[in-house]
Amino acid sequence: MTAEKADDVIYGIFKCEIKNRFLCTVQVNGEDVTCYIPSSCRLSNFIDMRNRTVLLRPVAAENARTAYSVYAVKYRRSFILLNLSQVNRVIEAQLYRRYFSYLGKNRRNVIREYKIEAYKTDLYLPDTRTLVEIKSILSFDKCGLFPTVYSERAIKQLCQISRLLNQGYQASYLFVSLNPAVTEIQLNKSIEEFYQLFIDCVEKGMTYSGISIRLMEGEPQVYARIPVRA
Repeated sequence: MTAEKADDVIYGIFKCEIKNRFLCTVQVNGEDVTCYIPSSCRLSNFIDMRNRTVLLRPVAAENARTAYSVYAVKYRRSFILLNLSQVNRVIEAQLYRRYFSYLGKNRRNVIREYKIEAYKTDLYLPDTRTLVEIKSILSFDKCGLFPTVYSERAIKQLCQISRLLNQGYQASYLFVSLNPAVTEIQLNKSIEEFYQLFIDCVEKGMTYSGISIRLMEGEPQVYARIPVRA
């Protein structure tokens, strides 16, 4: 496939994931190129990526192992964001929108990765002492499940959130679907420790909600609210 450019975006054809985590092979202008893939889990667990059109962006860091990073994958008639590290920035930039009105009026004063004791927030609203924990979900079903596997990190975070709720902080747990076709999110009750800690935090006042993201002209935007079934 001939490479096309839109600003700094390059189109290619995904060939395969490499054994080394975070690396894959993409065909660009008829040549196989090793690219960075910003996902801690293998995408083949979710979708057959072979021969799918992908969007690539140049890696800006000096001495980077690869020239390009996989940014999004074409699925049906749209592209799905794969750069999970960008999700927090998307939410931060759009926190002023009505989707997040439940967080109160003072949403423009936002601190990213603010540390409270041993807990590092994704976003923090100091005016209301509200911490926002963001969880990205990559699902190709109508219903996205979270978590899909046992996560010691997610459980530790909930324990820390629970302690901060006891100290008078407010907390909001935000589920973000990278696939705009997902219509609901279901908490995975079979991972009992996570589920019970989550419910305990909700009983202490933690709010939770779900939204989806879609790419519009190559840029991720909040697309819709989606219900979370607890």
